[in-house]
Amino acid sequence: MSSIQYPISIDGALTRVIEAGSGPAVVFVHGLGARCDRWRGTVERFGAMGYRAITFDLPGHGLSQKHADAPSDVPAFARYLLGLMDALELDSAVLVGTSLGGHISAYAATLAPQRVGGLMLVGALGIAPLDAASAEGIRQSVKATSREAIVRKLNAVIADPSLITDALVTEEWRINNSPGANECFVRVGNYLVDGIEHHYVAEQVAALYPPEKIRLVWGELDKSVPLAVGTACQSLLGGPELVLIPDAAHAPYFERPAAFDPPLQAFLQSIQS
Repeated sequence: MSSIQYPISIDGALTRVIEAGSGPAVVFVHGLGARCDRWRGTVERFGAMGYRAITFDLPGHGLSQKHADAPSDVPAFARYLLGLMDALELDSAVLVGTSLGGHISAYAATLAPQRVGGLMLVGALGIAPLDAASAEGIRQSVKATSREAIVRKLNAVIADPSLITDALVTEEWRINNSPGANECFVRVGNYLVDGIEHHYVAEQVAALYPPEKIRLVWGELDKSVPLAVGTACQSLLGGPELVLIPDAAHAPYFERPAAFDPPLQAFLQSIQS
């Protein structure tokens, strides 16, 4: 199934939505320094399965509006996500968040649990507390936007080098060097070093959601957010199932869709039953 994309204004700030299909809503949330294009294939496949599959560019990312007061912390991103659901007239949705998008999704669930039917967290960053060295490493990485830095970062999150095409590198480089993008990334990177510690929500999520309403997914080769973080998340969240995707790094949905889609489909079916 082909997807459509269109601009939408949330709290006066434009962003881009990609969606496909109709049925129960599933919203896919990308991570820091990324964009919603990485979810496009997943959106199209799950749209064809009978879901209204939706993804969008977080403020300051992708083709969204990039301005000085764009959201730059997890609570603000979470409120933006809920605002998107309002704009799209979604009473409820399952949230699938990757990397920092996992933390954003979890935080949104604590703000409006009646609207979030379940959480799939993929290589989630910020569910388990970040140590200082990791936070500083991410801050330095996200503000590096030269073409060479883009290649390094893509190789860090994607295990299969054949997927890192010249077209992907060029598009990523141009988008992440568009006016205002770097300033947005720097603000979020600074927040990871000084601020995110006030916004951890694993305890609240575990109190609101039984383990069967949460699913963790990790690429076995993930070096950006290693598997040890996944097992820590599993413990903090009350023991939800942790699914490992072989031969995948930090973006298993993008590079190993045949292995990623069945666990997601099974999770969505379990939420509906």
